[in-house]
Amino acid sequence: MTDTDSDDAARSPDIDDVLTELDELEELVDGEEERRQVREAMRTARQVRPEGVIGRFRTQFGSRDAGEALVGSFVFGLPMIVEGGALEIGRFIAERPPAFLLTLLFGGAVVVGILRAGEFERVVEDRMFGVVPLRPLAIVAIAGGLAVALMTGWGRVSWSDPMVAGGQTLLVAIAMSIGASIGDILPEN
Repeated sequence: MTDTDSDDAARSPDIDDVLTELDELEELVDGEEERRQVREAMRTARQVRPEGVIGRFRTQFGSRDAGEALVGSFVFGLPMIVEGGALEIGRFIAERPPAFLLTLLFGGAVVVGILRAGEFERVVEDRMFGVVPLRPLAIVAIAGGLAVALMTGWGRVSWSDPMVAGGQTLLVAIAMSIGASIGDILPEN
């Protein structure tokens, strides 16, 4: 046994090994129908992607996903709530509508970008009215609702000045939405 043989035995097989085996099988089969089936299997094998760190969405947004989003929101949002800097930044963006709008757009883009890494748009069962993807809306709703509830309930914002409270809560909601998105795309295994 050579060193390369022992290296091959020690590592687990991957898609390249499958393609090599299928390539060898294609040479062995003698019928055109069998060759076509082998080529189709090779085409399918080339499309397989390992799950890795980022999971893939297989079904519609459910209670488990909501729980993951809630936990991710809380973990990412808690430091923002207790830290005074978030309140200062929230006040700053509340007084500058362009900064408020850019912050909102940037937060939305980051959340959608994270969810796109998990390919949320491929889950056709996860659509409202067959068109609007439910997952990003649900994640933002969970994170935004938690941000409003905690910021208000813990006395971090005063809604007597709704613009300032909105800016402060928006900043926390964005952090919570990012946490919720990351919590949702992590693989379940």
